[in-house]
Amino acid sequence: MKWEGRRQSKNVEDRRGMGNTGKVVAGGGLIGIILLLINMFGGEGAQNLAPILEQLNQQQSTESPSQPLSEEDEKMGQFVSTVLADTEDVWHEIFEENGMTYKEPGMVLFRGSVQTECGGATSASGPFYCPADQKIYMDLDFFDELQTRFGAQGGDYAIAYVIAHEVGHHVQTLLGTSGKVRQLQQKMSKAEGNKLSVSLELQADFYAGLWTHYNSKYLEEGDIEEALSAAHAVGDDAIQKKMQGHVVPDSFTHGTSEQRVKWFGKGFKTGDIRQGDTFAELN
Repeated sequence: MKWEGRRQSKNVEDRRGMGNTGKVVAGGGLIGIILLLINMFGGEGAQNLAPILEQLNQQQSTESPSQPLSEEDEKMGQFVSTVLADTEDVWHEIFEENGMTYKEPGMVLFRGSVQTECGGATSASGPFYCPADQKIYMDLDFFDELQTRFGAQGGDYAIAYVIAHEVGHHVQTLLGTSGKVRQLQQKMSKAEGNKLSVSLELQADFYAGLWTHYNSKYLEEGDIEEALSAAHAVGDDAIQKKMQGHVVPDSFTHGTSEQRVKWFGKGFKTGDIRQGDTFAELN
């Protein structure tokens, strides 16, 4: 992606150099895997982190000293700030085209653990969006795991795709889609509610593709393949096969690899926000 020397967002808060102080989940291991499965590309589910962590009852106070950011850390911060700025430009344009005003989300970069208006979270939860404070939270070390553990191709556009996906959840919050889904889920069985969660996640993938369509002047060779590889790697079926050796479709909350690739591709190809009704395919 062509990003160097361009505008960076003013809405990024970099906490990576700060020491971690306070309550975080102890134990890692199985707990980390559980949180990863529950909250991968967390979307609206991130607000459920606090009660989950409290129930585990394995908290301890931790404190670590502040550490300076490396040159590589600084460059990565500049990159994600540029990507967020690009999402701001695109979504302002799309909202204006439809007679609306876009409110920009914030982004918090952290390491290890973080406190949000949706509760506390660790790196194991993966990148997520918190609707309560309208901020995206990212531990950038996640992308190494996405590549080494889940087989994604890697590359800078895999990171751009994830950011655009989380911004997609912000768009859903602004449009009221997320709130309607939560209301409907309260009246449904878990299996039926999961189907709505899948549609919500696939729509965020569509929005990521839509953003890529509008932002295509900055694409380089291989960028789309990087995004599709990341989308494929985080399909529910791919993760379940990797983590437990078998697939349980009723437990899907984010969609299959095929679905995620399909909806990202549809957003990219059409460039039309009206084509993103993922809920119409519910059965």
